[in-house]
Amino acid sequence: MQVLINMGIVLATIACMELASWAMHKYLFHGPLWFIHKTHHQQRHGWFELNDLFSIGFAALALWLMWLGHITLDYRFWIGTGISTYGTIYFIVHDWFIHNRFKAFKSDNRYLTAIRRAHKSHHKSMEKNPSEEFGLLVVGRKWFRRN
Repeated sequence: MQVLINMGIVLATIACMELASWAMHKYLFHGPLWFIHKTHHQQRHGWFELNDLFSIGFAALALWLMWLGHITLDYRFWIGTGISTYGTIYFIVHDWFIHNRFKAFKSDNRYLTAIRRAHKSHHKSMEKNPSEEFGLLVVGRKWFRRN
């Protein structure tokens, strides 16, 4: 039973991270933290961009929670595991598949194509506004159209 509870905590954390990421992206990154996030909307001139600080912050939070809960494997450990899992998904989908930080893999998968379309639309503007589609894993239905 405890295994199911722990898996539930990890899955719920991943879902909460998607919601939190959407809200932070829309209201903070395209708001008062634009001075950091704008590096992600500009041409990259190296391996890292200032925007990567956000990922480092989430990784630090995840590691801290996992450390706090590691002895008894309590809920903090599993929340940290969920944040880390979301970070891994984010890296694969966003940095690797969408932005080609590494040689991207090709896919005709309808869901992955919709995510890529939505994210490309988000990056149409190099400015703070206008912008749309702030999520990563959940995007609007219009992006699932077939061309």
